[in-house]
Amino acid sequence: MRRIALSALCMGWVLLLAAQGKHGKENWTSLFNGKDLTGWRQLNGQAKYEVKNGVIVGTTVLNQPNSFLATDKDYDDFILELDYKVDPNMNSGIQFRSESKPEYDNGRVHGYQMEIDPSTRAWSGGIYDEARRGWLYPLEYNDAAKTAFHNGQWNHYRIECIGKTVRTWVNGIPAAELVDTLATKGFIALQVHGIGKQEEEGRQIQWKNIRIQTTNLKPSKTSGIFVANFGVNQLSEAEKKNGVKLLFNGVNGDGWHGAKQETFPKKGWQIENGILSVMGDSGGDIVTNEMYGAFELQFEFRLTDSANSGVKYFVADNENHLSSGLGLEYQILDNDKHPDAKMGVVGNRTMASLYDLIPSLKPNAAQKEIGEWNRGMIRVYRNNKVEHFINGYKVVEYTRGNPIYNALVARSKFADKANFGMAEKGRILLQDHHDHVDFRSIKIKEL
Repeated sequence: MRRIALSALCMGWVLLLAAQGKHGKENWTSLFNGKDLTGWRQLNGQAKYEVKNGVIVGTTVLNQPNSFLATDKDYDDFILELDYKVDPNMNSGIQFRSESKPEYDNGRVHGYQMEIDPSTRAWSGGIYDEARRGWLYPLEYNDAAKTAFHNGQWNHYRIECIGKTVRTWVNGIPAAELVDTLATKGFIALQVHGIGKQEEEGRQIQWKNIRIQTTNLKPSKTSGIFVANFGVNQLSEAEKKNGVKLLFNGVNGDGWHGAKQETFPKKGWQIENGILSVMGDSGGDIVTNEMYGAFELQFEFRLTDSANSGVKYFVADNENHLSSGLGLEYQILDNDKHPDAKMGVVGNRTMASLYDLIPSLKPNAAQKEIGEWNRGMIRVYRNNKVEHFINGYKVVEYTRGNPIYNALVARSKFADKANFGMAEKGRILLQDHHDHVDFRSIKIKEL
């Protein structure tokens, strides 16, 4: 009996030492001493930051802009973990790889932010680019993560910044994955959002257990969630594992041919500096060589003044086995200047709409300025549910073939087209509407 007890005791020590060894290799460093704000400085607004009972407490102050409690040190590659509890009626976030410089908007804090969003929108864990580009990874990209946040309770956040890749977790649930190269170093900061209404004053957010790793970093296993890759015509390793493929290689027209043609058009389309451009010279539409059923299609596009184009899908072949050009269309056009935006019904020919059938929910709010790049996406599920996105916002949702869809078709310009949009598979089409429009980073994942 004594021998068994001795063996058990030895085994316990072995397990304890192994656990300590593992923890030691991770090299966690605390960013908060639990007593005061040593190692931190306040930037921009004058919200109140104080330490109470071993936690940092941030309190809103009326008519103050966004306030930030920032680390004195800058960090490039790191893994950060912390716990927080937020007022259910308050917005906040965790800044990282962020900066405050006199030459940039008088020192306004700008950079990546992991969102804290207790509202019904439920975008906690998404990635926002504060005072710069706006949303990079809204949780419209990852519906499964919307339920990870626990309102009114302590929540655990994890951020991994390793090289160009940024990944976030909320209570252990993968929330966002971003590939970007705009900023690779900066401070970490705790945000108290600015307020302008008396009833919003005095709301609080609390933070504790703030720790960081900066050496011997080991990224977590690939989670399989959607990857927002801002590299041009590139695939990350995670995207490759997810089954994403490039439809445009950035060099030539391989994989595409002219609609009603057998080869890529010899005029009207230009490929230069990784950009596929329709030049408005009557080159005709182009379509993919392959046909697709359920898929997730990503594409970036840039409009010129007053331009019109579109991305069509489920474009069926005619009897000569050449594309007919008829299919469902993700509308691309200048809402302000192109007359087609005023036609149709209730805006169903505006940017990102399902052309002539369903208007986009946010045709202007989610759209970039003319001359800037937009990120479009079309998801088609196996059950015929379809979604349109623009710059991370889901703006159209419908189901092919259900009674509502059939009624919309019956009232559209496609009413006389039998089984319109109902092909089991079809080609992807980029439209030549006789205007100059640029495309790049065209990718597809079959679902």
